[in-house]
Amino acid sequence: MKPEKLSDLKKTLSRLNTSELTEICWRLAKYKKENKELLNYLLFDALEPMKYAEDVKTFLTADFESMQKHYFYSTKSLRKIIRLMNRYAKYTGSKQVEIELAIWFCNNYLNYVDLKTSHKPLQALLNRQFEKIIKLMDKLHEDLQFDYQQEFEQLIINAEKKAKWINKNEYL
Repeated sequence: MKPEKLSDLKKTLSRLNTSELTEICWRLAKYKKENKELLNYLLFDALEPMKYAEDVKTFLTADFESMQKHYFYSTKSLRKIIRLMNRYAKYTGSKQVEIELAIWFCNNYLNYVDLKTSHKPLQALLNRQFEKIIKLMDKLHEDLQFDYQQEFEQLIINAEKKAKWINKNEYL
């Protein structure tokens, strides 16, 4: 069964009355956790996306604090954190929130992860976040680009001091 185009769905939804729309939203939220989370964001947090980002940071900090030091388990934990972080950022649809969460992740990575390890998958997680930040910065407004560029440069300098395998020339 093939789903209808978004434009067709939008036209059909615009013709429905309030009670029918409420019923559809309720059914969507009932069957999938992500739909419920998105609906929760749209109803309660959509007006303040940066406050929502702070709530996400607070929620995910516990995962960083409880992370094991062994490189295999820390890699698994970090992948879980990235997956959740990306899902919550997707709800906002804001590049600023995405870059804010990515920089926050990198800072916590540098604080909680054993940086002396040579485990390539663990190192690749940080490198991919650096690349993601660079791509996201191009999509921001010029004023925000300037602010985040300074923050990113400081992050790279700190990362190079803490981890021998990071070369700041690759990112700056």
